[in-house]
Amino acid sequence: MTTSTAIARLNAADPDFARHLDHLLSWESVSDDAVNQRVLDIIKAVRERGDAALVEFTQRFDGVDAKSIDDLILGRERLELALTRITQAQRDALEKAASRVRNYHERQKQDSWSYTEADGTVLGQKVTPLDRAGLYVPGGKASYPSSVLMNAIPAKVAGVGEVVMVVPTPRGEVNELVLAAACIAGVDRVFTIGGAQAVAALAYGTESVPQVDKVVGPGNIYVATAKRHVFGQVGIDMIAGPSEILVVCDGQTDPDWIAMDLFSQAEHDEDAQSILVSPDAAFLDKVAASIDKLLPTMERAEIIKTSINGRGALIQVRDMQQAMEVANRIAPEHLELSVADPQAWLPQIRHAGAIFMGRHTSEALGDYCAGPNHVLPTSGTARFSSPLGVYDFQKRSSIIFCSEQGASELGHTASILARGESLTAHARSAEYRIVADKKGN
Repeated sequence: MTTSTAIARLNAADPDFARHLDHLLSWESVSDDAVNQRVLDIIKAVRERGDAALVEFTQRFDGVDAKSIDDLILGRERLELALTRITQAQRDALEKAASRVRNYHERQKQDSWSYTEADGTVLGQKVTPLDRAGLYVPGGKASYPSSVLMNAIPAKVAGVGEVVMVVPTPRGEVNELVLAAACIAGVDRVFTIGGAQAVAALAYGTESVPQVDKVVGPGNIYVATAKRHVFGQVGIDMIAGPSEILVVCDGQTDPDWIAMDLFSQAEHDEDAQSILVSPDAAFLDKVAASIDKLLPTMERAEIIKTSINGRGALIQVRDMQQAMEVANRIAPEHLELSVADPQAWLPQIRHAGAIFMGRHTSEALGDYCAGPNHVLPTSGTARFSSPLGVYDFQKRSSIIFCSEQGASELGHTASILARGESLTAHARSAEYRIVADKKGN
């Protein structure tokens, strides 16, 4: 078994560069008709049979010997027990990360506002947290306590009344770090269910699982497909594609550092994408050599190799200006500006989920403990989407209060526009509030 790579090399000067880049970036969900139908059947069963369906699916898919829904509920005391079962170093790390994530997201809180016009009309916006949010967390060995912090803490900072977590425990395997993170983040209820059935339970509610207003958190293709189908019944965060990193480097960073940064995304799964852009061809050669040197030392070498060979690339550009253009074209989930003066280039970045500034700021720090959220738009959706945040757990309601004079003045304008649209009832509703002037006109 060889662990060397054959990472793609592209040059922005080539006439067919755009076509090659588009091909490299293309990614289609594997949610085929069979997966889609299976998910629809699961959602239908949960809606019709509630808890009984959840128990049945958990027995079948997760191999858990659950007799009733009570076997799939973890109380607050179980979360607190998890805190005692992890090492002190793990607990300290979770608490430090949670504190940093909380401090960052506190700055995102939006408050209600209003203003009063000269005639007494009051206009404004009322900001209200969601009543209940559902958090999906992958279970088993592929568990991510960091995702618990990143999803639950913004909800709590927003003022969400109740955060309900679902996490599968395949073959009864419970991840204590995940439960400890849930305890630290303030999760209110935990159900050990997963898959499309867990998303359906959160969206529609069962006898035991409360219906939520929004479902957030990563999952496999069944979870992603279920989120598509329940959207509208509840809100969702996003339909996330594979993880991705784009490193823009001026050629002066240690090539081993850059290679490992590329690995940090490639090790997620075979579809993850790692791309390096640099104007320095010799530096690209050095990074390629570092990739081959370091790959055999990685625990997930085969996954990294498949990812790097299938979707990775080293891209040579004319200069740093062109590097910025390529970065905006890619609109990456994670963008590292591994350059001497990242602040000088920041104004030119228009599309990126998160921007990591300078040679010392590895993307991995953002995944765990820097503070900003690691739930980010993928597959080019950074062109129109933002990281998960407090604002995702708040609603905004418009406030309109008209004084008698304000209603009269606005009534004239509304009447003209409404009659222009042939909506007579609208017009007359506004006209009823028009006050005759003092001359009796």
